[in-house]
Amino acid sequence: MENNSLALALFGKSSTKLEWAMRQKICVGIARGLAFLHEGSVVRMVHRDIKTTNVLLDADLNAKISDFGLARLHEEEHSHISTKIAGTIGYMAPEYALWGQLTEKADVYSFGVVAMEIVSGKSNTKHKGSADHVSLINWALMLQQTGDIMDIVDPVLEGDFNSKEAVTMIKVALVCTHSSPSLRPTMSEAVQMLEGEIEVTQVMSDHGLYGHNWSISKLRDADTHASSSTSGVTDQTASTMKSSVSGSDLYPSYPESVILNSTVELPPSSM
Repeated sequence: MENNSLALALFGKSSTKLEWAMRQKICVGIARGLAFLHEGSVVRMVHRDIKTTNVLLDADLNAKISDFGLARLHEEEHSHISTKIAGTIGYMAPEYALWGQLTEKADVYSFGVVAMEIVSGKSNTKHKGSADHVSLINWALMLQQTGDIMDIVDPVLEGDFNSKEAVTMIKVALVCTHSSPSLRPTMSEAVQMLEGEIEVTQVMSDHGLYGHNWSISKLRDADTHASSSTSGVTDQTASTMKSSVSGSDLYPSYPESVILNSTVELPPSSM
């Protein structure tokens, strides 16, 4: 693609500066693409690895979802697919990361993370060199709760953005990353929210996947190459996930063994 990936445009040393109108266009484009995979295609499909490096940009900065090597078909008669974990840390939905239960709502969660990265210009997986660096979603949640929601918007834009669209994108990102799959919208609903056709769903306050005390610096940087995809988690490593539920910690953290012992299984894509 002429403009490489969304990750390079947002976080790399790309000559492409993403103005707000382009960010809005890209975000809606990703949402429309996922809505098609989930609802518009003859066969329902869950991508499983939605992230900024898997969104390519053409000459007109149209978003193209790429890398279907981890995609799974979802049959109508099954409520979810039980499968080994395969995805990228920082983008995986909690119910999938913990129990391997896969539905379209896992892609919705990943999209929410990407949407927050688009509006903030910050990566959810990059190390900041600080032990107290919290996840991007939890940072945004804290700013929303303190009434400083506009502080989430990328300072690179220097105030030149549509504030209504920005607030909407932030709220859509937060509702898409709710810890409860049933409270996340469908991707077609997310499209309608982003385009202002329906109101953003209001849900109860949520601490996200890791809780306020989670530190991103504990994770490996899993956003550089295809090898960042994790799959083939053995029963032994899965059993090492121990709950740390206390106070605002809603989910257990990822143990080192899950990251270090994971293998890459990317079957050749026919798409």
